[in-house]
Amino acid sequence: EVQLQASGGGLVQAGGSLRLSCEASGFSSDFGFDNYNMGWFRQAPGKEREGVSCTTSGTDVTTYADFVKGRFIASTDNDKDTVHLQMSNLKPEDSAVYYCAAHCTFVNGIYEYEIWGQGTQVTVSS
Repeated sequence: EVQLQASGGGLVQAGGSLRLSCEASGFSSDFGFDNYNMGWFRQAPGKEREGVSCTTSGTDVTTYADFVKGRFIASTDNDKDTVHLQMSNLKPEDSAVYYCAAHCTFVNGIYEYEIWGQGTQVTVSS
């Protein structure tokens, strides 16, 4: 069973930066971490889930939501089964619980995520 654990959240002032990490485990020998599309989504209280990014396995091609383009960078470390999300120029509206996810897709402008674990809270003060 694939398990994902996000970390690195915290409280930061507007304009600041944070780097989120996500450790993945539980992959089978036949279908390992590097076969999964990995992504991030977020959810703020009282709001719907928002797709943030999705990286296609084997290509390192990442799609980003318009509201994070130019500010967030996702990366994947296949040697450590870990993904990161470098967030810069943070805004108060970026405050949310951030989740990393496996088996993501981005089709017709919609992100979908199949597997995720516990998220990490990001709070941006104005």
